[in-house]
Amino acid sequence: MTRLMLGRTLERICKGVLLLCLLHFLIMMILYFDVYSQRFDLFSRFNNGRNGSRNNVSGAGSGHHYYYYNLSRPNTTLASYLATGEQLVPSMQPESNQTPSPKPLPPCPENPPGLVGRLLIEFSSQMTMERVQKENPNVTEGGRYMPPDCRPRWKVAVIIPFRHRENHLKYWLHYLHPILRRQKIDYGIYIINQLGEETFNRAKLLNVGYTEALKDAEYDCFIFSDVDLIPMDDRNLYHCYDQPRHFAIAMDKFGFRLPYAGYFGGVSGLSKKQFLKINGFPNEYWGWGGEDDDIYNRITLNGMKVSRPDVRIGRYRMIKHERDKHNEPNPQRFSKIQNTKNTMKKDGISSLTYRLVQVKRYPLYTNISVEIGKPPPRPIKG
Repeated sequence: MTRLMLGRTLERICKGVLLLCLLHFLIMMILYFDVYSQRFDLFSRFNNGRNGSRNNVSGAGSGHHYYYYNLSRPNTTLASYLATGEQLVPSMQPESNQTPSPKPLPPCPENPPGLVGRLLIEFSSQMTMERVQKENPNVTEGGRYMPPDCRPRWKVAVIIPFRHRENHLKYWLHYLHPILRRQKIDYGIYIINQLGEETFNRAKLLNVGYTEALKDAEYDCFIFSDVDLIPMDDRNLYHCYDQPRHFAIAMDKFGFRLPYAGYFGGVSGLSKKQFLKINGFPNEYWGWGGEDDDIYNRITLNGMKVSRPDVRIGRYRMIKHERDKHNEPNPQRFSKIQNTKNTMKKDGISSLTYRLVQVKRYPLYTNISVEIGKPPPRPIKG
């Protein structure tokens, strides 16, 4: 009985040892194939990297280096190669042809830090286009400029009605380009030149400027300026506002005061939306005077108000000159102003007609020469 029990015990022990051996064998096989597959994968990566580098090399100066590894070196493990392989084998790194996307520019500050405030404006020194061009190397062809370090809210077209004022234009460009650049304005300068010697029509030329500027770029703000008016403070910011803007509120010829409450002449600004709301400017004011009052009426009749800068900032100096020929005071201006409500829907940007003769881009401005017709015959008195 004792021998029988001892035999069964030995049999169980032998079976246990056999199971342990079998389990050990299985574990060893699993580890063996796992390590073998890792070694095979590593060698494949090395070979692919070396072959790829050799295929990409066209000469000795290509800058590629080849690395050969011996996994049988003593005191070296597969894990150490796996841990350092990415650093040791440059050819294994995926090459990317994509350039990093530029960082978006921040919005331009509402009050640019480079403004200097009150300016000394004088017209006694001789001015040339060559001098003005050297002073503004960052202005591109056509009189375009965009701040390189920030993103302006508005894209501004500055429009100047023009005829025979070349000397005034030199001074205007000399002062305004630096001012607009300090103000961080994205802008373009457009000179709207009325050809011929017919009666001058300022408001119609401004309508032409609005139309032609939009062919050049997607402007959303329009500053309308006479060529003989220079701001005396660069804090008078040339961009658009929530309401139509009158900039030239205190000219030296008026004793630096607003001549009357409804005055909207000299320099003004409207957004594209505001301009279209009033149907642009009137086309039927031939000669001097009246069109700015008509524009003021259009603004108020369409439920908007004129905004203005502080009188200490909105100061302007005018270049003295004689009244232009063929720009005599319009004797019909007073009666026309009284009929703005009846005429503004049919007379404006919607009824504009003109003939474009030439568009020429100069380093500091874009010149647009047009023919705008002539005034209708005046009614005979009596």
